[in-house]
Amino acid sequence: MSDCLFCKIARGEIPSKKIFEDDEMFAFHDIAPKAPVHFLVIPKKHIENCMEVEAGDTALLGRLLHRAAALAKEQGMEERGGRFVINCKEDGGQTVDHLHLHVLGGRPLGWPPG
Repeated sequence: MSDCLFCKIARGEIPSKKIFEDDEMFAFHDIAPKAPVHFLVIPKKHIENCMEVEAGDTALLGRLLHRAAALAKEQGMEERGGRFVINCKEDGGQTVDHLHLHVLGGRPLGWPPG
């Protein structure tokens, strides 16, 4: 989608602090981090939210999660872990209509979230 914020970031039209990119996905630091480690992993394919995932997207989402775990380890989260979150639509707290996985760590994270 041409006017999507995250599509523009993935295409390099909007600057970001990129930590990973390949043909299918893009990872970058959150501009308003909620933890010492806070980055997003997005598919380059525009998928609006979790409710819009199609059967053909399942392998991509598996690779996205696998890459997120590898990046979390690189960011120092291997020993103590962290949180992997996908918000969905308004009630789920999604603020950008492009599926994205938040990875947070580097401090204890309370439950339930606020």
